[in-house]
Amino acid sequence: MAKKNTFVAFLRAVNVGGTGKLPMSDLKAMCENLGFENVKTYIASGNVLFQTSLAEDRCKKKLEQRLMEYAGKELAVFIRTPHALKTLVEQNPFQHEAGNRTVAILIDQDLCQEDLHDIKHQVQEKIVLGERTVYVFYGDGMADSKLVIPAAKQGTARNLNTMTKLCEMAIALENQ
Repeated sequence: MAKKNTFVAFLRAVNVGGTGKLPMSDLKAMCENLGFENVKTYIASGNVLFQTSLAEDRCKKKLEQRLMEYAGKELAVFIRTPHALKTLVEQNPFQHEAGNRTVAILIDQDLCQEDLHDIKHQVQEKIVLGERTVYVFYGDGMADSKLVIPAAKQGTARNLNTMTKLCEMAIALENQ
């Protein structure tokens, strides 16, 4: 029997600010119909955990294709393994700051410092690059921030509280 890979998929622009309505029950059913197993969703912002014998890139393609059929438009998917999430959480450069004011923006490629030269409207926000991740600490909160990071614009962000919980869930799923 083939070993099952455990993944967490993060959907971009789902159920945020009135855009991309997708009930998590529909997302769970979609994943099960794709043959993914032990499917679980977490909060309504487009986070889904599952197991499969497929590779990460194949899961991404299948899920993006199914979401296109569902929504009639492209919805980007970012997939991480439990190990990658553990590394993301452990390498958070803002460990001593509030998790709800720190976000990890997931992207599909590594960036370099030069990619951050065109940031706009940075005031008190602190930005650090990670592996396929841009960490941002919003000192006074995100509500009034006008920060724009063009190099990460196609990514999807989750606060560190959410990332930590998903990491715990993914490790538990992998170990069951």
